[in-house]
Amino acid sequence: MTSIMTNPGAMTALQALKSTNKALDITQNRISTGFRVSEASHNAAYWSIATTMRSDNKVLSTVQDALGLGAGMVDTAYTATETIIDYVDQIKTKVAAANQGGLDKAKIQGEIEELIEGIKSVVSSASYGGSNWLSTEDSTPASVEVVTSFTRNADSSVTLNTKTITMADYALIDN
Repeated sequence: MTSIMTNPGAMTALQALKSTNKALDITQNRISTGFRVSEASHNAAYWSIATTMRSDNKVLSTVQDALGLGAGMVDTAYTATETIIDYVDQIKTKVAAANQGGLDKAKIQGEIEELIEGIKSVVSSASYGGSNWLSTEDSTPASVEVVTSFTRNADSSVTLNTKTITMADYALIDN
Protein backbone atom coordinates (compact mmCIF):
# COMPACT_ATOMS: atom_id res chain seq x y z
CA MET A 1 0.00 0.00 0.00
CA THR A 2 1.33 3.41 -0.88
CA SER A 3 1.39 6.33 1.46
CA ILE A 4 0.27 9.83 0.52
CA MET A 5 3.80 10.99 1.28
CA THR A 6 5.29 8.72 -1.37
CA ASN A 7 2.49 8.96 -3.88
CA PRO A 8 4.20 10.07 -7.15
CA GLY A 9 1.06 11.77 -8.44
CA ALA A 10 0.71 13.82 -5.26
CA MET A 11 4.41 14.74 -5.30
CA THR A 12 4.14 15.91 -8.91
CA ALA A 13 1.03 17.95 -8.12
CA LEU A 14 2.76 19.49 -5.08
CA GLN A 15 5.78 20.52 -7.18
CA ALA A 16 3.47 22.01 -9.82
CA LEU A 17 1.59 23.94 -7.12
CA LYS A 18 4.85 25.29 -5.64
CA SER A 19 6.04 26.32 -9.12
CA THR A 20 2.72 28.02 -9.85
CA ASN A 21 2.78 29.89 -6.51
CA LYS A 22 6.35 31.05 -7.12
CA ALA A 23 5.43 32.33 -10.61
CA LEU A 24 2.34 34.01 -9.15
CA ASP A 25 4.44 35.74 -6.48
CA ILE A 26 6.87 36.99 -9.14
CA THR A 27 4.01 38.25 -11.31
CA GLN A 28 2.31 39.97 -8.37
CA ASN A 29 5.59 41.66 -7.44
CA ARG A 30 6.05 42.89 -11.01
CA ILE A 31 2.49 44.21 -11.09
CA SER A 32 2.72 45.93 -7.71
CA THR A 33 6.11 47.56 -8.39
CA GLY A 34 5.78 48.02 -12.13
CA PHE A 35 9.31 46.70 -12.55
CA ARG A 36 10.53 43.39 -13.92
CA VAL A 37 13.55 43.56 -11.61
CA SER A 38 12.51 45.40 -8.45
CA GLU A 39 15.22 44.16 -6.08
CA ALA A 40 18.93 43.52 -6.43
CA SER A 41 18.36 39.90 -5.41
CA HIS A 42 16.31 39.29 -8.58
CA ASN A 43 19.21 40.16 -10.88
CA ALA A 44 21.89 42.52 -9.58
CA ALA A 45 23.17 43.64 -12.98
CA TYR A 46 19.72 44.43 -14.38
CA TRP A 47 18.68 46.05 -11.12
CA SER A 48 21.74 48.34 -11.22
CA ILE A 49 21.06 49.29 -14.84
CA ALA A 50 17.35 49.84 -14.16
CA THR A 51 18.07 51.98 -11.09
CA THR A 52 20.47 54.14 -13.10
CA MET A 53 17.94 54.47 -15.90
CA ARG A 54 15.15 55.48 -13.48
CA SER A 55 17.46 58.09 -11.97
CA ASP A 56 18.41 59.39 -15.43
CA ASN A 57 14.74 59.51 -16.37
CA LYS A 58 13.99 61.78 -13.40
CA VAL A 59 16.93 64.01 -14.33
CA LEU A 60 15.83 64.06 -17.97
CA SER A 61 12.39 65.22 -16.88
CA THR A 62 13.99 68.15 -15.05
CA VAL A 63 16.28 68.87 -18.02
CA GLN A 64 13.25 68.79 -20.31
CA ASP A 65 11.58 71.41 -18.09
CA ALA A 66 14.74 73.54 -18.23
CA LEU A 67 14.89 73.14 -22.01
CA GLY A 68 11.26 74.23 -22.22
CA LEU A 69 12.07 77.30 -20.14
CA GLY A 70 15.04 78.12 -22.40
CA ALA A 71 12.92 77.58 -25.51
CA GLY A 72 10.25 79.87 -24.08
CA MET A 73 12.84 82.61 -23.52
CA VAL A 74 14.20 82.24 -27.04
CA ASP A 75 10.71 82.15 -28.58
CA THR A 76 9.65 85.27 -26.68
CA ALA A 77 12.76 87.17 -27.76
CA TYR A 78 12.35 85.93 -31.34
CA THR A 79 8.68 86.91 -31.58
CA ALA A 80 9.40 90.35 -30.14
CA THR A 81 12.31 90.78 -32.57
CA GLU A 82 10.06 89.89 -35.53
CA THR A 83 7.55 92.50 -34.37
CA ILE A 84 10.32 95.08 -33.98
CA ILE A 85 11.55 94.33 -37.50
CA ASP A 86 8.05 95.19 -38.76
CA TYR A 87 8.20 98.50 -36.85
CA VAL A 88 11.65 99.28 -38.30
CA ASP A 89 10.35 98.54 -41.82
CA GLN A 90 7.53 101.02 -41.22
CA ILE A 91 10.04 103.60 -39.97
CA LYS A 92 12.15 103.11 -43.12
CA THR A 93 9.03 103.65 -45.23
CA LYS A 94 8.25 106.87 -43.33
CA VAL A 95 11.83 108.14 -43.74
CA ALA A 96 11.70 107.41 -47.47
CA ALA A 97 8.39 109.25 -47.71
CA ALA A 98 9.80 112.21 -45.78
CA ASN A 99 12.53 112.62 -48.42
CA GLN A 100 9.91 113.27 -51.07
CA GLY A 101 8.71 116.78 -51.48
CA GLY A 102 5.27 118.09 -50.57
CA LEU A 103 4.66 116.00 -47.44
CA ASP A 104 4.22 117.25 -43.89
CA LYS A 105 7.54 116.25 -42.30
CA ALA A 106 6.35 117.13 -38.78
CA LYS A 107 3.47 114.67 -39.13
CA ILE A 108 5.81 111.98 -40.44
CA GLN A 109 8.18 112.66 -37.52
CA GLY A 110 5.26 112.22 -35.12
CA GLU A 111 4.39 108.89 -36.74
CA ILE A 112 8.03 107.77 -36.47
CA GLU A 113 8.07 108.70 -32.77
CA GLU A 114 4.92 106.62 -32.25
CA LEU A 115 6.59 103.67 -33.96
CA ILE A 116 9.66 104.09 -31.71
CA GLU A 117 7.36 104.05 -28.67
CA GLY A 118 5.81 100.86 -30.08
CA ILE A 119 9.28 99.33 -30.27
CA LYS A 120 9.97 100.30 -26.65
CA SER A 121 6.64 98.79 -25.62
CA VAL A 122 7.39 95.51 -27.40
CA VAL A 123 10.86 95.36 -25.82
CA SER A 124 9.56 96.01 -22.32
CA SER A 125 6.86 93.33 -22.67
CA ALA A 126 9.22 90.68 -24.10
CA SER A 127 9.76 89.10 -20.70
CA TYR A 128 9.60 85.38 -20.01
CA GLY A 129 10.22 83.78 -16.64
CA GLY A 130 11.39 87.11 -15.23
CA SER A 131 14.04 87.47 -17.92
CA ASN A 132 14.00 90.02 -20.73
CA TRP A 133 16.74 89.45 -23.27
CA LEU A 134 15.95 92.59 -25.26
CA SER A 135 16.30 95.13 -22.47
CA THR A 136 19.10 95.62 -19.97
CA GLU A 137 18.84 97.42 -16.67
CA ASP A 138 21.09 97.79 -13.65
CA SER A 139 19.38 94.75 -12.10
CA THR A 140 19.78 92.63 -15.27
CA PRO A 141 22.43 89.92 -14.91
CA ALA A 142 25.38 90.18 -17.30
CA SER A 143 24.72 86.67 -18.59
CA VAL A 144 22.19 83.85 -18.31
CA GLU A 145 22.88 80.10 -18.39
CA VAL A 146 20.45 78.12 -20.54
CA VAL A 147 20.39 74.32 -20.27
CA THR A 148 21.08 72.67 -23.62
CA SER A 149 21.52 68.96 -22.89
CA PHE A 150 22.10 66.11 -20.44
CA THR A 151 24.71 63.46 -21.18
CA ARG A 152 25.68 60.23 -19.42
CA ASN A 153 29.30 59.59 -20.41
CA ALA A 154 30.91 56.18 -20.98
CA ASP A 155 32.50 56.34 -17.51
CA SER A 156 28.98 56.78 -15.99
CA SER A 157 29.61 60.42 -15.13
CA VAL A 158 26.84 62.89 -15.86
CA THR A 159 27.29 66.14 -17.77
CA LEU A 160 24.71 68.92 -17.86
CA ASN A 161 25.58 71.20 -20.77
CA THR A 162 24.60 74.85 -20.81
CA LYS A 163 24.93 77.82 -23.13
CA THR A 164 25.90 81.19 -21.73
CA ILE A 165 23.85 84.05 -23.16
CA THR A 166 25.50 87.45 -22.73
CA MET A 167 22.60 89.84 -22.28
CA ALA A 168 24.42 92.84 -23.78
CA ASP A 169 24.75 90.94 -27.08
CA TYR A 170 20.98 90.71 -27.50
CA ALA A 171 19.63 93.81 -25.79
CA LEU A 172 17.93 96.34 -28.03
CA ILE A 173 17.35 98.90 -25.29
CA ASP A 174 19.79 99.75 -22.51
CA ASN A 175 17.86 101.37 -19.68
